[in-house]
Amino acid sequence: MSGNTFGTLFTVTNFGESHGPAIGCVVDGCPPGLALTAADIQFDLDRRKPGTSRHVTQRQESDTVEILSGVFEGRTTGTPIALLIRNEDQRSKDYGNISASFRPGHADYAYWQKYGIRDPRGGGRSSARLTAPTVAAGAIAKKWLRQQYGTVFKGCMSQLGAIPIAFDSWEHTADNPFFAATADSATLALLESTMDDLRKAGDSIGARIEVVAQNVPVGLGQPIYDRLDADIAYAMMGINAVKGVEIGAGFGAIVQKGSEHGDPLTPTGFIGNNAGGILGGISSGQDITVSIAVKPTSSIRTPRPSIDVDGQPVSVETFGRHDPCVGIRATPIAEAMLALVLMDHALRNRAQCADVVVTTPDIAHRGG
Repeated sequence: MSGNTFGTLFTVTNFGESHGPAIGCVVDGCPPGLALTAADIQFDLDRRKPGTSRHVTQRQESDTVEILSGVFEGRTTGTPIALLIRNEDQRSKDYGNISASFRPGHADYAYWQKYGIRDPRGGGRSSARLTAPTVAAGAIAKKWLRQQYGTVFKGCMSQLGAIPIAFDSWEHTADNPFFAATADSATLALLESTMDDLRKAGDSIGARIEVVAQNVPVGLGQPIYDRLDADIAYAMMGINAVKGVEIGAGFGAIVQKGSEHGDPLTPTGFIGNNAGGILGGISSGQDITVSIAVKPTSSIRTPRPSIDVDGQPVSVETFGRHDPCVGIRATPIAEAMLALVLMDHALRNRAQCADVVVTTPDIAHRGG
């Protein structure tokens, strides 16, 4: 199985299975000299890990990261950084009833058809558990970008099923299990009751996640095939269960006129950010804004018709421990993927920066 490495200069090779002994990744291309400890990575892993509330899978994993290589005396050496996260709470017997059948909406069928074999234990390689190494690698990228450019990443859930979540302040995302940027008690109570009802019914729901990168340097990305927005969309679609990506106004641009959509430039900055911080595939210096649509979890207790490996009709019920909404834990994953893209492009851009003095006003970092 190929296709397990992401990036060009800053690369992440992901390995492991949901119910194997461990999962992890090898990060290659990180510049030397970055102060790095396991604690720098653990913070984001703790935000993503399972079992943190009753609304997510109750699989109890500490997701403790081990740095096996690439760091000496607390600093990166420029050599590959191997990160390991041991699986501690597998319950493979929960998947015995679906080992020869396919969950509707899941990767089961496609894996079987492509490879002729699949690991049914927790989904094997198709499990969202494999996003943990991505978050670990993203934490390294976040730290380097913050030190080099002051870039910071923020994310929140803006919709759960049909329930919109109004944005109040980024600070609120740490105060509730939904990463909702609101302190509105009525909204949070509705989210809680909706998830409780779904869990009791054995069903699932989708979500919308917003992620923002602030203080992004101007000039990341290339025209045509290596556009920054194209690589961001590619990265976001690589997250389990993501079925849609918007950058800036996204599909909202369909109903906008040109006089509304184009962000005017003034001596003091941009007016508006419909472009989502990217113009012509290149970062403009404004905030990069991304929205993703996360589909409902495919592993649910509700019986559904399917087929087995012999093509015979069966009824499928999944009894393992699953997130009724995988979107609840998707915020740190989306932040990590955006950080990986920007890190890779920042390193690529160092070899392509212009040697000329720009005499036009530097408006990119003002306003917007």
